[in-house]
Amino acid sequence: MKVTRHWSWRRELIVAPLNKITNMEKEIRLGLRENWKQFTLLVVINAFVGGMIGLERTIIPQIAENDFLLAAKTAILSFIVVFGVTKAITNYYTGALANKLGRRNLLLVGWLFALPVPLMLIYAPNWNWIIAANIFLGINQGLTWSSTVVMKIDLVGEKNRGLAMGLNEFAGYVALALIAFCTGWIANNYGLRPYPFYIGIGLSVVGFALSFFVKDTSHHVKLEATSSKIPLMKNIFWETTWKHMDLGSITQAGLVNNLNDGMVWGLLPLLLVSKGFDLHKIGIIVATYPAVWGIGQLYAGKLADQFCKKTLLYVGMFVQGIALLGMIWAKSFSWFIILSSLLGIGTAIVYPTFLAAISDYTHPNQRPRSIGIFRLWRDLGYSIGAVLTGLIADRFGLIAPILVIGLLTILSSLILKYRMSCTTKHHLVLT
Repeated sequence: MKVTRHWSWRRELIVAPLNKITNMEKEIRLGLRENWKQFTLLVVINAFVGGMIGLERTIIPQIAENDFLLAAKTAILSFIVVFGVTKAITNYYTGALANKLGRRNLLLVGWLFALPVPLMLIYAPNWNWIIAANIFLGINQGLTWSSTVVMKIDLVGEKNRGLAMGLNEFAGYVALALIAFCTGWIANNYGLRPYPFYIGIGLSVVGFALSFFVKDTSHHVKLEATSSKIPLMKNIFWETTWKHMDLGSITQAGLVNNLNDGMVWGLLPLLLVSKGFDLHKIGIIVATYPAVWGIGQLYAGKLADQFCKKTLLYVGMFVQGIALLGMIWAKSFSWFIILSSLLGIGTAIVYPTFLAAISDYTHPNQRPRSIGIFRLWRDLGYSIGAVLTGLIADRFGLIAPILVIGLLTILSSLILKYRMSCTTKHHLVLT
């Protein structure tokens, strides 16, 4: 009797918690429909993340010239350099720490860095404050955007990965475009500071508050990992950076994509000013590109689930290159709208496809690190693009960097075409 009772007590102590864990794992389901509440919340939060970048998209170059009397393009674009480097490094560590600290915790920390940004932009007495604000913004974007991306991929599994990334990027970049347009309109009517940045106070506070309702997705990763047939990589950094034929091709294209985006961010408003456009029209042209980019990802993301990702990436990068080269000769408002739309279409095709493809070629347990490494190189493109275009513009004028970056973008598309393959999903050979 005593032995039986003793064993019964110990069995209850050991088996009950195991049953609880098993039941909890049975409740975990992968899929967009199965996790629509958490997925929708993450989409909304990412809209607030994108809106924080939109604060700067239209008017920071004008603030540099008008408020701080900066003339050299390399000095004006320094805020993009700092933003890009900070975000890139943060992306890397977000991927490395996601499994250790939890995605949700990193998301909350990221929003803490966003809170002071609009106030720093409003009250900045010199250009160094703008630089400091972009360090905070880079950390915010690296932590929050990377966390929401990884969590959405965790939730949906492999079936609707492209659609999930399309919805994620749609929310972020449509919000970016909307805020970019609003800040341009407000600046045109009420001045460059402080009114355009009041929007940022609301974005950071609400984004931070909503993030408390997010649930971590670690159990979804464990469930997917049990059935994954993707081989583990020995050296995740070098495989993702270049050594793996597919991952390396995707990474170089991501870098070049953000390289040309960094140029458009910093130089397009100045190019439009030189062609005689006022702030209202500049705001519309500048906002058209991310608006088309954002909306287009609703369709492009789903295409990434149905068609060869190599083809989508090649076409998207090629269209971007042609659109950039067209801006050299464009003069009218309507032509810039057309070219901004084409640039947005090209970027919409590649952006969700990048993340979906990286996810296809990496094991679930290594996915956060691989995505973090990809985003490290991709967002370094902001900095490389800003430095390169600034140096070329100071030496040769505003047209020369557009020519150089346009040709580099076309070269990147050719690398995708001839180096990447339409490999059947999960049947990969690591180089």
